[in-house]
Amino acid sequence: MTKENQIEISSETETSAAKAAPTGSEKMSPDAAGHAPDKDATDQDTEAPAEAEAIVEPDDLQTRLTKAQSEAQENYERFLRAAAELENFRKRKEREVNDLRKFANQNLFKELLGVVDNLERAILANRDGGSSDALVEGVDMTLKELLKIFEKSGVTPIAAVDQPFDPNLHEAVMQEECADVPENTVVRELQKGYQIHDRLLRAAMVVVSR
Repeated sequence: MTKENQIEISSETETSAAKAAPTGSEKMSPDAAGHAPDKDATDQDTEAPAEAEAIVEPDDLQTRLTKAQSEAQENYERFLRAAAELENFRKRKEREVNDLRKFANQNLFKELLGVVDNLERAILANRDGGSSDALVEGVDMTLKELLKIFEKSGVTPIAAVDQPFDPNLHEAVMQEECADVPENTVVRELQKGYQIHDRLLRAAMVVVSR
């Protein structure tokens, strides 16, 4: 091998080694190589705050639960009040309907009481005057039939004589001295009183002892 060939081979070898060697910009210091950032760790650090924001604190959950329970209790109490009002309304309407049914003819019977009074007076007058028994009997039968109609409709006479005076049922028109009768006792009845069911239709006109 000639000297010129050896020099040419040596030059090619040096050129190949120079190409294979890293440049200054491509070199990495040992510290940089040992502390290269981890991509997965960086992503986890980025996602951590978002996950922390999504987590609800226990105190917040307790507050929400307490508020929901309070609202549920208020709604339940409101429902109970509405149900009670509805039940009271239903009972009131039933009572009004029953009263209307019982007392629908109240004014009619009140007008008929005058007829009853006249029949009773006619019977008393004819008996005292010695009139025909047949006439008295006919008027008496008429009166009894009328009183039966009253009774079927809930119209009944009010007890008065020998009863303690009751201002809710009796109307005192005068007083009398009666030694053998307790004070404020009805001693005479001037006009009968009547009630329809449990409601006063007409107070009895009475004389009371004193």
